[in-house]
Amino acid sequence: MIAYVKGKLAIVYDNSAVVDVGGVGYLVNVSPATISRLPARGGDVQLFTYLQTTESGQSLHGFLSQEEVRLFTLLISVSGIGAKVASAILGTMSPQQIMLAILAEDAVALSKAPGVGKKTAQRLMLELRDKIKTTDSWEDAAPAAAGRHLISGVSDVGKRDAMDALLALGYGRAEAMQAVLEIAEVDMPAESIIRLALKKLAKG
Repeated sequence: MIAYVKGKLAIVYDNSAVVDVGGVGYLVNVSPATISRLPARGGDVQLFTYLQTTESGQSLHGFLSQEEVRLFTLLISVSGIGAKVASAILGTMSPQQIMLAILAEDAVALSKAPGVGKKTAQRLMLELRDKIKTTDSWEDAAPAAAGRHLISGVSDVGKRDAMDALLALGYGRAEAMQAVLEIAEVDMPAESIIRLALKKLAKG
């Protein structure tokens, strides 16, 4: 298993790149979004990789973070989701946004990726929500803009109750979950989460 390739960026194609590692060129499939974040040709680059083996052969898929590899692996585990669609999703949304959309059952957000229709988005949510519904996934789903991760041990019951209350007030699932993720602290009761979340949502 090739965990990553690190070397000089030799060639860039539309959907792949060649990384020169000690004189050996590794052809790595990458999304257009990843290509846009690569250094100039000849620059140092490190791509975390997933080696996919199919009946037609082997292919190496590269990403700029380990979180992207993790989400790619989860996405292709869904029936009917191949490497091309999984890469398109990761090219449209960050790993945190993908997990947030799945946890919030936000099919509209997932459907923005090329090749993902309403039925595919629903299948993604159905097959992946239980796989990522852990404390770590709640933490990872917190937006980077929050500047911190949630503290371990936050009560899922309190968060769920707060979510239910915000939904009942007419807020969307994604925005309600984002507010809860940014605010919830250890042992914070649902009432406090709701009060602070409402203040945050009111500010837009």
